[in-house]
Amino acid sequence: MRRLTVHRESWPLAQAFAISRGSRTSAEVVVAELSEGPIKSRGEGVPYSRYGETVDGVVAALEGMAEAIADGLDRQALQAAMPPGAARNALDCALWDFEAKQTGKSVSRLAKIEPPHSLTTAYTLSLDTPEAMGRAAAEHAQRPLLKLKLTGEGDLERVSAVRQAAPGSRLIVDANEGWSAEHLLRYAPALAELGVALIEQPLPAGKDDALAGIAHPVPVCADESCHTSADLDQLQGKYEFVNIKLDKTGGLTEALALAQAARARGFRIMVGCMVGTSLAMAPAIFVAQDAEFVDLDAPLLLARDRQPGLRYDGSVVFPPKPTLWG
Repeated sequence: MRRLTVHRESWPLAQAFAISRGSRTSAEVVVAELSEGPIKSRGEGVPYSRYGETVDGVVAALEGMAEAIADGLDRQALQAAMPPGAARNALDCALWDFEAKQTGKSVSRLAKIEPPHSLTTAYTLSLDTPEAMGRAAAEHAQRPLLKLKLTGEGDLERVSAVRQAAPGSRLIVDANEGWSAEHLLRYAPALAELGVALIEQPLPAGKDDALAGIAHPVPVCADESCHTSADLDQLQGKYEFVNIKLDKTGGLTEALALAQAARARGFRIMVGCMVGTSLAMAPAIFVAQDAEFVDLDAPLLLARDRQPGLRYDGSVVFPPKPTLWG
């Protein structure tokens, strides 16, 4: 009989990480572990307060699934048994890992997709003053893709400082819902001139209708506005890209479905992450294989990561070994 155990873990960051909504000094994660005989599998979810999640709430939601797991709940049934979010993500990914270990088949084979290859990830610069972000960019100027956390006023100065310090890097900017339509109208042409490749979630989710009537000199990506494939219809005409994160989709199962549905509707794909460990990044690598932008850098922001974790060589991240996941 399969047994579900749930663990809460805290992983310190190398330094404080700030976005428009606040800052943090640790990654608070929840791990779902499945065991049956010699087989042990696991998945990690990262509760996010923006979506009304807490560590306690995610732990309780997972513990409430113990009986269903013992009775043989599978991934397909899980999609209806739990809502999208960090709790379902942890359990869905644990079920993928369990099936891979039980059958001896890789996750890519189970998902009927090509085996994963290495990817180039963005590296995220925490929100700070233009001077501090410029210094951070100089330290990472060799990275091919930098992502800047922004907030509103002063953002053009921030981007200009980063561009001057890292002239060879492609740039993504992420306002985390911190802009108004006026900000976007004012900033977008200048950001295009600065070579910014993508603007992520400039306006608050639910208040982004203005995007349909604003020119996009830089493509715009839905993050907080896009959780599952059910959201896609309301995003058309507003966004060129969607950012797929497993903690929003509720696991790899829906993430793969969202990627397929988004492409069918003409959206382009970014794959991102919450601030978690390599265990949370590993399943996302399978979704990110054909993404135009990959942002799976969270382990690079930690003071320490799981051992074994994902292998990073600069900004290149390699597929997970079975000892980690899958």
